Amino acid sequence: MKRAFIAALGVLLVALALYPITATGYGIRFMLQLFMWVALAQSWNLISGLTGYVSFGHVAFFGTGAYATGILVATHGWHWMPASLMGGVAGAILALIIGYPCLRLKGPYFAISMLGLNEVMRVLVSYFEGLTGGGSGLSLPALHASVQIYYATGLAAVAVTATAFLIITSRFGLRLMTIREDEVAAEAMGIDTARYKLYAFLLSAFVPGVVGGLQARDQGYIEPMAVFPLLTTITMIVMALFGGKGTVWGPALGAVTLFVFQELVWARFLYLHQVLFGAIIIVVVLLMPRGILGILQQRFQLPRTI
Repeated sequence: MKRAFIAALGVLLVALALYPITATGYGIRFMLQLFMWVALAQSWNLISGLTGYVSFGHVAFFGTGAYATGILVATHGWHWMPASLMGGVAGAILALIIGYPCLRLKGPYFAISMLGLNEVMRVLVSYFEGLTGGGSGLSLPALHASVQIYYATGLAAVAVTATAFLIITSRFGLRLMTIREDEVAAEAMGIDTARYKLYAFLLSAFVPGVVGGLQARDQGYIEPMAVFPLLTTITMIVMALFGGKGTVWGPALGAVTLFVFQELVWARFLYLHQVLFGAIIIVVVLLMPRGILGILQQRFQLPRTI
């Protein structure tokens, strides 16, 4: 069964690599957005799914990466590839700065502090008009490179999923999950909880920074309300919960399922798709606390970390 799964996964990756050859413009953009959501849901899972520290401000790293990339491209003439990587570095630096104080908070206090971080970053970006364009936004030079950004975003989604697998199946991941189950007990066992939480936080911040940079380059224009929306954080949370947080494939499964559902419903019910999305949130919280993958694990006796 394991060999069949690996073979199927290989076929899927090859198909995705060849997809742009025959795809329409809409198809490429659809898959590009899908890759983005997979990467974002997986990044949230690295900190919140594994340590239990629920972040309501993860989009702050996405927006920081978008603006770091936008400034490097528009002002300093950087190529979008290294600029996007620097967007990830900017997200990680922000996580390092706020990680020490915020990760000392627990439960709803951490969640609220992250929500506040997102608002602070949005206000700061709006204030420094000379650097960021303020409320008027920042325009990037025209670029027709959707296919290249498709591959870059797809690579980010694959890389963060592979990282989740490596972490969850390692001692590092075991220590993170011990913190999630009982942090006091983890400290009593000699685990340096502050250090491990910070490592997970930095990894989870780097990915949305890179993806935010790729989106900024692809869109060609960014402004504070567009790259720091609370809805983006909520969406990545729901995707991770729907698929199964704390697992390797759960966030990817949730992202694919809900993004496809959103596209279908949005196209047919323009004013109802947000209501239906809200209904999904309620169903997940009340009836599916372990997500789709949790149900499959119980039914088919699959490993809990898969």
